This record gives sequence, C-alpha cells and structure tokens, in this order.
Amino acid sequence: MPRSIWSGAISFGLVTVPIHVQSATEDHSIRFHQYHLEDKGRVRNRKICELDEREVPNAEIGKGYELSKTQVIPITDEELRDLPLPTAKAIEIEAFVPLESIDPIRIGEGYYLAPDGQVAAKPYKLLRQALERSSKVAVAKYAWSGRERLGLLRVRGDAIVLHAMRWPDEIRDPSELLPPPVDVSDEEIDGALTLMETMTREDLEGPEFEDSYTEAMAKIIEAKREEKPLPEAPKPETPGQVLDLMAALNESVAQAKAARGEDAAVHEMPGAKKKAPSRKTAAKKQPAKKTAAKKTAARKPRSA
Repeated sequence: MPRSIWSGAISFGLVTVPIHVQSATEDHSIRFHQYHLEDKGRVRNRKICELDEREVPNAEIGKGYELSKTQVIPITDEELRDLPLPTAKAIEIEAFVPLESIDPIRIGEGYYLAPDGQVAAKPYKLLRQALERSSKVAVAKYAWSGRERLGLLRVRGDAIVLHAMRWPDEIRDPSELLPPPVDVSDEEIDGALTLMETMTREDLEGPEFEDSYTEAMAKIIEAKREEKPLPEAPKPETPGQVLDLMAALNESVAQAKAARGEDAAVHEMPGAKKKAPSRKTAAKKQPAKKTAAKKTAARKPRSA
C-alpha cells in the first residue's frame, strides 16, 4: 500500500470527513544515476554552505525567504503547518460544477482520498454518492508544500479522487503560437472527420498504448549486461511535405483501415463534390444524340 502523503479532512459545509491522501499513479520509468566514467564511482550532489565552504547535513538545513543578499527570514516546518489558513488542515469544498465546465489544461496530478478510520466511513460514502448522483465535481482549496491550490474532487469507482488544479493566471495565452489565417474547405473537414471515425476506439487497450520507450530501454540494459549486440533501431520515416491535403487524408484513411485489417481501398470522402461537365461539353453531346435519332428514323425497312 502506498504511504500517506498528507492527512487532514474534507470540509463539506458543516460535514467533516477525516481522510488520508495517497498518490493515485505510479512511475515505472527507468532511472539513471550519474557516475564517474573512469572508475564507475557514483557522482553525488552535495550540499555545501557558501560561507564556511563545508558540506552541511540535513539536520542543519532549514527554509528561509531571502529579503536581500544579507537578510534571510527563516521559516520552520512548524510555522508552515500552523499557517492561519483553514485550508492548511482541510480540503475546503467551495462549489460544485459540471466537469465539462473546467478546461482540462487546468487539471493536474491525481490523488486518492482514503477515509481515516470507521468514523469517516459514512460521511465519505455520503459525499461519494452525492457526487456520483449529481454528475458534478467539487472544486476545493487546500494548502500543501508551502502553497495554496485549487483542487477538483471526482468519483472513480468507489473512491474519491483529488486532482490538483492550476490557477487561471498559471495558464499561458496560446494566441502568439497560432498559425496565420488560412481557409479550410468543407471537403477537407469531412475528410478529417472520416479519418477520425476510422481511428475511433472504444478503449485504450493494445500494444499502441504500451510504454515502448521503457521496454526498449530494458532491452538495451539487458543486452549490455549479457555483452550481446544492441538491438537495431528502426529507421524513422522521413515525413514529406504535404502538398495535397485531400490526398494525404485519403491515404491516411487507407493506412488506418489496413492497420485494422479492413478493406484498404480508398473510397471517395463524404462531401467530396464531383466536377460537373462544362456547358460547352454538354452542348456538344446533346446535338449528337439528336442526329443519331434522325438517322435512325430515316432508314426504311427492307422489303420482303
């Protein structure tokens, strides 16, 4: 069981739910250390005091706010725990909103909130079922790691999950990154929708959604440990310049269908308009039909 990273309570009006906070995710990435190339000794970062130029143990290290180069205001862990804020000891629910009203870019890391003992079981279940039936999420404020944050509480199975949220002023304006104005036709939009429909899935299961990087890294480490040749890297495909967007969409649909074992024949995109014959061409073809009719009528049946 993962260790508790914070203990406190959820404040829901006059209802209090004692909880423990545990991380909801795990990191399975392969980690590397720095080492000396000459003798393979570990290279470590040491904490050196700038004044007496000696290594300082953790017991002698504290936090402080630098007012100037010569004045530092020390802050103790006890002072941080006893901040005059209700959110220092509780996750204060401020409002309930539809999930779709929150921009996903503001939603961060997730944590499981576990009820703290039997006394918390009933109010915990009450809040979870209320959230589930309302189809809403709770927006709360809490203070961890030296700062106050917004949080989002939602239901996942039988548990309540807390997601860290970014403040509005922490989201950058993307307007300076946007491309210059361009026109996109209805046919191109229909083509993109067809490609999206071809790539639609009901789940995220399968080799496409596995961590290929960590698997490849493990193969390299195993090969070097056994002194075997390293696995060959696949040759990356060089992307070409897209000149015909509709042709690229048609080819993408064909590749997506082939990958799923479907008929890879490229059919015309929905909404694509066929060119109508020009008026001149139509005018030339029409008289030809009339002439043929006249010639047929002019023939006389052979006498018996």
